Amino acid sequence: MPLPQEFHDIAERVNNWGRWGAGDEIGTLNLITAQAVREAAATVRTGHRVPLALPLRQDGVQTGLIPGRVNPLHTMVAINQEIFGPGTVATSDDAVTMGLQAATHWDGLTHVSHSGRLYNNRPADSVTAHGGATCLGIEKATPVVSRGVLLDVARAHGAERLPGGHAVTPEDLDAAEELAGTRVRPGDVVLIRTGQIRHYLAGDRQSYAFPSPGLSLRTPEWFHARDVAAVANDTLTFEIFPPEIEDLWMPVHALDLVEMGMLQGQNWNLEELSTLCAAEGRYAFLLSAMAEPFVGGTGTPVAPVAVL
Repeated sequence: MPLPQEFHDIAERVNNWGRWGAGDEIGTLNLITAQAVREAAATVRTGHRVPLALPLRQDGVQTGLIPGRVNPLHTMVAINQEIFGPGTVATSDDAVTMGLQAATHWDGLTHVSHSGRLYNNRPADSVTAHGGATCLGIEKATPVVSRGVLLDVARAHGAERLPGGHAVTPEDLDAAEELAGTRVRPGDVVLIRTGQIRHYLAGDRQSYAFPSPGLSLRTPEWFHARDVAAVANDTLTFEIFPPEIEDLWMPVHALDLVEMGMLQGQNWNLEELSTLCAAEGRYAFLLSAMAEPFVGGTGTPVAPVAVL
C-alpha cells in the first residue's frame, strides 16, 4: 500500500535533512559530542564489561525470511601450512561469507529508502549493484562510543518477555525510563529490551522471528524529541512484526534511517545486561559499538560492549 498520510505527517515532524548541512552523511551520530563521551566515561564504576553480540555461527538467527541475508559460513583456507617452506612457522587462515546484517548489527542509512530518497535528500539510486552505497555508506559512520541507556520495557511490564503482538509505545519507553532512574539525553544510545531474544537463546529461531514485539510507529518522535544518537533492540525485525498497520511494512525503519538519519540495531543480546542493571540499580553505562568500515556497506556486524 502507498505510505499513508499519518506516516508523512510523522516524517515531517522528525525530519533532520539539512540540520547538519547539505553534505552530512552521519545523521544523528553528530549528537555524540566530546562532552557526551566524557559524560559516558563518568558512568563507569566497576569496570564490568558486558558483551551484547550473538556468536557468529552458521545456525544463526536468519531463517531465510529475508532473501540473501545468509548466516555466517565459516571456511578454512589454510590449516597449519608452512608457506615459507618445511620446518618454518605454520599458519592457519579462514574466511567468512555472511550478510552484513545477519547477526548483531547496525542498519546503515542506506538500508531502506522511501519515495525514491535516502537520508538528507540523497537519491535512492545512489545505491548501485557494483558500488553499493556510493554515499551514506556505513564506512562514513563516526565512532559509536557514548552513554548507553537500557530501557528494559519487558522488566517494566513485570515480564521476562513481551508477547509477540506487543507494539512498544512512547508510554512504554517512559515507564522503562522511570524504572531506569535516568532521563535519556542528547547523544545517548538507547537499547530497548523486549526479551524476544530469549526464544533464540532457547533454540527456537522461528518463534524469535515471528511474531515479534517491536517498536511502534509512534516511537520515532520520542527518539527525535530526546535527540537520541542511535537505537538498538533484541529482535530480528526491530519494529513490531507483523506490522501494527496492515500492509504498512517497515515504516519505523524509514522514519529512523531516512528521515532522522539514525542508526538502528537488531539482534542485540541484552539479557545479561538486564540482569546486571537490575542488580546494581543503574541502567546507564559506557557503550562501545563501533561500525565495521565496509566501504559502500548498507549495514555492518557489530560486537558492542557495555562497561559498567
